[in-house]
Amino acid sequence: MNGPCLAAVSLADIGAAQARLGPIAVRSPLLPCQAGEQRAGVFLKLENLQSIGSFKIRPVGNAVLARPASALDAGLYTLSSGNSALAVAWIAKRLGLAATAVIAPGAPQVKIAGLRALGAQIVEIPFESWWNAVGARGLEGQQGTYIDAARDPAALAGNGTIGIEILEDLPDVEAIFAPFGGGALACGIACAVRALKPGVKVIACELETAQPFSESLRAGRMVSVPSRPGFVSGVGFHSLLPEIWPLARELIDGTVTVSLAEVAAAIAGLAERNKVIAEGAGAIAVAAALSGRHPYGRVCAVVSGGNLDSLLLATILTEGIHG
Repeated sequence: MNGPCLAAVSLADIGAAQARLGPIAVRSPLLPCQAGEQRAGVFLKLENLQSIGSFKIRPVGNAVLARPASALDAGLYTLSSGNSALAVAWIAKRLGLAATAVIAPGAPQVKIAGLRALGAQIVEIPFESWWNAVGARGLEGQQGTYIDAARDPAALAGNGTIGIEILEDLPDVEAIFAPFGGGALACGIACAVRALKPGVKVIACELETAQPFSESLRAGRMVSVPSRPGFVSGVGFHSLLPEIWPLARELIDGTVTVSLAEVAAAIAGLAERNKVIAEGAGAIAVAAALSGRHPYGRVCAVVSGGNLDSLLLATILTEGIHG
């Protein structure tokens, strides 16, 4: 059963998240993107430099720390095979709690290895069961407090801290590009932007091979789409989370879709020219910002994560990915 629709969080909520996250999340650098002659005026918000290699430390960290300690005694769990799970495992270890990642088949091995290194228990279930549990906001019978990095208002506020930092470090930014998976990253950033500088646009970035938000906007209602996200994990689901759709439709100013080849080219360019390692989802916003398929001049792309398998990186750098 779906829960109530997510509402925008206030600037006070985001400020409280900043205070909670101060000891655990770094203020990530914002640097010009070295893209040769491809595109000028693109800046990078390097969330791949967080302790777990992903922005997820912000929504997960705030969602955990906003709860009373007594609510965490049974440990933490999440329905994720990626960066949300890594964030839950990292903060659980810091707090001396047990952590469980409930994953679906096909999880990236680099992230599985990270979970094991952090001491998390890993439970694999079929994808349909996993997706149903995501919709139900928890897995029946699973011990621990469920941490939802997409639909918890505290998670949304944690993401909003990225928006505040971008506006402070790049006050003349025209648009902020963010990958769109569950939607909480783009929506959280947009909450901060609407409160502080509503003229700045927030653009959701999706794959051509899986773009439920873009298609839903075109249809004027939530729709499901075929999904084949390829080497990119963390985005590219076949449908939206119903609780986020109304907020995303209200807050997000537009979308740009990119191909898998463009994402691979962005990963290669970030590594070779910027000395930045980005995973597939982390490079989507960069690919979109560099695509030229938007009217904005001075833009910021959120490099949301850098947990990329080294063999995949080697393939991208030596052979490329086409199609």
